[in-house]
Amino acid sequence: MTHYQTTVASREKEQWLTRYYFTRAGFSAVWVAAALTVGQQSASIAAALLIIYPAWDAAANFVDASRNGGLGNNRTQAINVAVSSVMTVAVVVVLTMSMNWVLSAFGLWAIFSGVLQLGTAVRRWRTSGGQWAMVLSGGQSAVAGVFFIAQARMPEPPSIANIAGYAGLGAFYFLVSAVWRSVSHMRRKTA
Repeated sequence: MTHYQTTVASREKEQWLTRYYFTRAGFSAVWVAAALTVGQQSASIAAALLIIYPAWDAAANFVDASRNGGLGNNRTQAINVAVSSVMTVAVVVVLTMSMNWVLSAFGLWAIFSGVLQLGTAVRRWRTSGGQWAMVLSGGQSAVAGVFFIAQARMPEPPSIANIAGYAGLGAFYFLVSAVWRSVSHMRRKTA
């Protein structure tokens, strides 16, 4: 591969990751809006949204890992695909029990997926900009998971709104990273 080809491939990879972060932010923002509107009005729509959220995370991690050398080269994302896939099935099961069980399941998932996201961000730190926001997001996710588990033990039944706040913060961190990367790219182009 020539220097030019390497440079073009690197630039395309960087641009793809920025678009990916914008897509993750957009999906989460739409999910939050749906959760706080129609999800509050309809139990079946709330259930569908609760199933879709970890399924989306599994698919997004799969696509990201595939675009960046495959699951074998991206162990944290490979594990995250598995964890999020298992959580999708778990949510289907615990939805038949209670929202307290759902919140507990989301808590466990937030801990595992947060730590794995943090691991992915640390691995990308030297090669991809904006990873500090992904580190914060992963850490916040793990902490939120602990709070979800504690909230699930309260006598007051939780709702999808408890999870919407978490998803909103995720959207914020993906957006910050995408904007950071875009601004950095524009600065490099003008320099």
